[in-house]
Amino acid sequence: MVPIGQLQLAALNRLIAAIAPSNRFYRRKLAAADGLTGFDSLARFCERMPFTTKEELARDQLANPPYGSTLTYPQEAYTRFHQTSGTGGRPIIWLDNSESWQWVLENWKTIWQKAGAVRGDSVFFAFSFGPFLGFWSAFDSAQQLGLRTIPAGGMSSSERLRFLLARRPRILCCTPTYALRLADVARQESIDVRDSGVERVMVAGEPGGSIPAIRARIEQSWPGARVVDHHGMTEVGPVSYGCPEQPTLLRLMHHRYVCEVLRPGTNEPVARGASGELVLTTLGRDACPLLRYRTGDLVRPVEIPGEDPAVFALDGGILGRVDDMVIVRGVNLYPAALDAAVRSVAGVREYQVEIDQRGTLPEVTVRFEATDNECDPSGELARHLRATFQMRIGVEKVAGGSLPVFEMKARRWKILA
Repeated sequence: MVPIGQLQLAALNRLIAAIAPSNRFYRRKLAAADGLTGFDSLARFCERMPFTTKEELARDQLANPPYGSTLTYPQEAYTRFHQTSGTGGRPIIWLDNSESWQWVLENWKTIWQKAGAVRGDSVFFAFSFGPFLGFWSAFDSAQQLGLRTIPAGGMSSSERLRFLLARRPRILCCTPTYALRLADVARQESIDVRDSGVERVMVAGEPGGSIPAIRARIEQSWPGARVVDHHGMTEVGPVSYGCPEQPTLLRLMHHRYVCEVLRPGTNEPVARGASGELVLTTLGRDACPLLRYRTGDLVRPVEIPGEDPAVFALDGGILGRVDDMVIVRGVNLYPAALDAAVRSVAGVREYQVEIDQRGTLPEVTVRFEATDNECDPSGELARHLRATFQMRIGVEKVAGGSLPVFEMKARRWKILA
């Protein structure tokens, strides 16, 4: 078997040969790295090639409107328009031609297949389609695999839930937050989802599907269904897939990407089992490539027994965003970790975290709605948060319906500075 590193190097040098002549953004970077004709090793590539950052891409699109200088081919060759969510700053526009779009779809086909999807299955897409890449790539790839795709945009949660029950799809595709939201609506309206037909809940868009407490909460809410996680980004495409047999791991598509995990802000790799920032190089998206892209995703790489030593998986999936971490009294707080702690306490329906940094010491308060007006898990939640984070976190029960609800990526953290 050919080592994965050799396959990646060959794909990398093929990519460089395709983009170096005409991609203005990367021609400059490759020239500075002495890499216009490729690299003799991946180590050399990682040593010499500079990073690409989201902030850099945003500046480039401002300086070279409307699409920046990252396009390898003339604009008329591009057929797909997508845009990032903008949660980490200015939204970035990303274009694909037909060949690069097909590369994205082939990645998504791996996700479907590893989840156990087979021709003839029906997939329920529980969201309104916008400019984000994930919806469209999941939908198009499912159709190419022979899956029956059911779009469910333009509906309220109640309408969408009833539409799902009437169609009885085998697979539900949504964010972790929205899977719980639909189940909550079902409880409020006395709708029984046990006969929904859903056997797989495909989640992405935010951490959760690989976190035991959140996964367990979703599976309890959808009896008989298994949660399958995956992740990707508009600018890099689908990156990883989950397996029902190993639900806490995300497997990276190493044959499609050069994957590095580095200490945030450095070029220093982290050891297996330590956490760091995921850095990716797309190996087949010639029309809109990314070389050594700092994703901002915090991950923990672990070895896979019996696999090539260069291959690793992500334990716990995406742990959070590098820039989302807040230090409170010496404790590192990440949204994904706090979400897991809150979701492990029964009786909490929705919540919001307020971090007040205006005083001498930051104060953290979790405001929550209870699943039932008659129950109050405040004491249990406060004890669990203290035991988990070794610090006091304020807890406040609020009236049902007073907190925002989310169909897509949840934004529950409120910083007061």
